[in-house]
Amino acid sequence: MTHKTIHPEGWAAAKGYANGMLTPGGVLHIGGQIGWDENKTFVSDDFIGQMRQALKNIVAIVEAAGGEASDVARLTWFVTDKQDYLARQAEVGAVYREVFGKHFPAMSMLIVAGLVEDRALLEIEATAHIA
Repeated sequence: MTHKTIHPEGWAAAKGYANGMLTPGGVLHIGGQIGWDENKTFVSDDFIGQMRQALKNIVAIVEAAGGEASDVARLTWFVTDKQDYLARQAEVGAVYREVFGKHFPAMSMLIVAGLVEDRALLEIEATAHIA
C-alpha cells in the first residue's frame, strides 16, 4: 500500500512534511495550512486574510489530487485569538462561502497559544475523499 504525496504545481518545496498524502483508497490527508501563498509568503497579518489563504491552499491541494472543495469531509482549525475569531463571524462566514461555497464538512476548532510560524494566526488541516 503506497501513499501518493500531493504537492500543487508551482508551490515552494515542503520541507520535512507533505502538504497532502493520498491513500490508495482515495482518502486525502491535508497537512495544516496557514496564511501563506505558494511561495511561503504571508499574504496578510490579518485573521481574515490568512483564513482566506489557508482555505484556498486546502482547495489547491484537493484539486492537485483530482478533487474539488466539496470532497472535503473534515476541517480542523487551530486559532490563536478566540476573541478576534468570534468578533468577525460575519466576515468568517462570507470568506468561507467565497472559497468553499455552501459545502460545510465536519469541523472542529481549537484555541492554541501559538503556532510554529510566528506570523500565523490560524492553521487549518483537512481530510477529503477523492473518488
